[in-house]
Amino acid sequence: MSAFDANPFADPVDVNPFQDPSVTQLTNANQGNLNEFNPFSENSRLANAAQTVPATQPAGASQPAVLQPSVEPTPQSVASAAQAGLLQQQEELERKAAELDRKERELQNSAAGFNPKQNNWPPLPKNCPIKPCFYQDFSADIPADYQQICKMLYYLWMFHSVTLLLNLLACLALFIVSPESAGTGFGLSILWFVLFTPCAFLCWYRPVYKAFRSDSSFSFFVFFFIFFCQIAVYIIQAIGLVNWGNSGWILAISGTQNLAVKIIMMMVAVFFTSCAILSIFLLKRVHSLYRRTGASFQRAQEEFSQGILTNRNFQTAASGAASAAAQNTFRGN
Repeated sequence: MSAFDANPFADPVDVNPFQDPSVTQLTNANQGNLNEFNPFSENSRLANAAQTVPATQPAGASQPAVLQPSVEPTPQSVASAAQAGLLQQQEELERKAAELDRKERELQNSAAGFNPKQNNWPPLPKNCPIKPCFYQDFSADIPADYQQICKMLYYLWMFHSVTLLLNLLACLALFIVSPESAGTGFGLSILWFVLFTPCAFLCWYRPVYKAFRSDSSFSFFVFFFIFFCQIAVYIIQAIGLVNWGNSGWILAISGTQNLAVKIIMMMVAVFFTSCAILSIFLLKRVHSLYRRTGASFQRAQEEFSQGILTNRNFQTAASGAASAAAQNTFRGN
């Protein structure tokens, strides 16, 4: 009721909130502690360190983003970067190209050095400075149906070489007995031995070997032509004309009266006759096999034309002749 009895128009009573007993009690109690507190003492630092709890950052919190100033690239820097990239790519391509060239050269060198069919004829010792010139293997190169005839031709060539050597010895014996009349024949016998031995191997034996190996019509025709001439030479040698360098029948009978020399020359005449007979027999055998292979003259012409056209020397000569003719034509115009 006193609240209703108060005059609302009276002056307000000044009330000091700091005079409240609870406030004054707390204030007086804290002042004593504040006066005794020294923040720079050792005990205060240790107490503060023990009571201080470090603030931990939440695991999911992230560092505030730092805005970098945006720099616009200039056209010169863009062009320089592009040029540097192109130069790097070019260097890489050049390095790869050089590596490919090196590997290609190594492959070519290895392919050139690798020869699965080493030359084995003539069979010479390994320490000999002269190396074999040809490869010959009947079982590997020649079909089974033609191996026998090919071997017989090879044996004929060996018999031919032995006959020429014996002919040289017979002419030497005749020259010793009759030096005034047998000098020319002895000289020619040396020439026939040196010339006909390798020529027979190269001109008619190797063509027939290649013909049986690759079924080449052109090689067959080369063999037939040269071997026919060889048979004619055998017949002339078996006849034995005087001063022709051949110990044939005529020279063996009428060349000398020395019995030993006469026997040697007659034996050589028998060898020449045997060569001629064997050659005719083998020529017929080869011709029969040639007919069975289906070869023909037209096929030989085709092989010859293809071999000529694919020959690099012929191509070079033909291109040179064509260019020279074209230049002469332009100069004439």
